[in-house]
Amino acid sequence: MKITDNIKHIPTRMMAILVIAFVCVGTLHAQSHGNHIMVGVGGSYPRGVEATIAYEHETEYHSAWEYFATGYLKYEEDPEAGHITNESFWHSYNTWTVGAAYKPCVSRGRNHHGNFRIGVSVGSDLDKVISAGHLGYEHTYNLYNGWGVFFQVKEDFVIRGKDKFRTGATIGVKIPL
Repeated sequence: MKITDNIKHIPTRMMAILVIAFVCVGTLHAQSHGNHIMVGVGGSYPRGVEATIAYEHETEYHSAWEYFATGYLKYEEDPEAGHITNESFWHSYNTWTVGAAYKPCVSRGRNHHGNFRIGVSVGSDLDKVISAGHLGYEHTYNLYNGWGVFFQVKEDFVIRGKDKFRTGATIGVKIPL
């Protein structure tokens, strides 16, 4: 074999190496889902409605850090009317909190994954400072181009709030950044 024969195969080998490199980089990018804005709404027992907006930073193997702001509203029946009115719904008891949660991945599938959710938050019920601990499970279904839908089942332990324990569920969407 002559040296010139080896030189002829260098462009072919380089092209094969470049193709393999691009495929590997594309695969690595597909495994990392990146950062998301999460928007969710849900209900909780007893008689609560909440809305959450969050920033999620996904780390390796679908684990993630979440930084969130939540508004919670507890509604009651109006004693005079005997049913829920506009005033008793919006002005019964409100809280606003901000916090962080760590979400280690506990189950993975082809287009979905589940995370245990552990977090803390601090905020106000418009009269005093409150804080809360959060435990729960979040399951995400991955859609095209980084979009996703999720649901959460959670338990909130509130310190200095009107409700000490809140059990609830949330559904929402993950918007890629």
